[in-house]
Amino acid sequence: MSKAVLVDISKCIGCKGCQVACKQWNDLPAAKTSFSNDLGNPSDGSGYTWTHVRFRTVENGDEVKYRFAKHQCFHCLEPACVSACFARALQKSPEGPVVYYPHLCVGCRYCMLACPFTVPKYEWEKTFPLISKCQFCLDPSGKYDRIRHGMKPACVSACPTGALQYGERSELLVQAWAKINSDSKYVKHVYGEKEAGGTSWLYISDVPFQIFDFRTDVTTRPLPEYSESYMKLTPVVALSWGALLTGMYLYTKRRNEISREQHDQKPGL
Repeated sequence: MSKAVLVDISKCIGCKGCQVACKQWNDLPAAKTSFSNDLGNPSDGSGYTWTHVRFRTVENGDEVKYRFAKHQCFHCLEPACVSACFARALQKSPEGPVVYYPHLCVGCRYCMLACPFTVPKYEWEKTFPLISKCQFCLDPSGKYDRIRHGMKPACVSACPTGALQYGERSELLVQAWAKINSDSKYVKHVYGEKEAGGTSWLYISDVPFQIFDFRTDVTTRPLPEYSESYMKLTPVVALSWGALLTGMYLYTKRRNEISREQHDQKPGL
């Protein structure tokens, strides 16, 4: 059974304890940026900020709400980034996290193009940059590993309001729908339950998810399925193309031989 996190946006107070805990646990440097228009600092994730909290003001007539939402890698059940990575630098673990192996990365950035949530970030400041993203506290080197030691992710442990709950994905989905069905304030949707085939980060909210720039137009079909049928044809195309080139080479070679023979047979030559 895969692990997951359920985020209740209505409980988040924007303290950014999760953001700080992520940096502390993973030895990530502080971001040298100014506050953005939405009071976010930084305004988005980067190669050195794997999780960040988005702030939004929601107005409904005379009512004004302040809402915050944590954003990080969604750790898809069938990740497009893993499918796109030919170097196997991104791998789906049995526990649920999509783990990045930097020593295998060639810096091609195909994962950045494949991810429907624009999660992987490039380390532009480095001389030899690679991509970077949330590891869900499952570190292949073992140095920063929490999941395999029975611990919660650092961000979940730091949350003071219980906005982040960690556990088995199937159990968290039951809890999410129980909350939604028992309280009319919630949007009738669990974000991440079906998006891109399902993710390991699940969200419930009392305001529309679009407010936080969550993609609501993403397909519910696992993205690797779109390319799977084409990728199966790769050996056939490669062999066919090789056979075609070989045939063209033999045909051209034979025509040149015939041309030389005819030239040698002409009188006086």
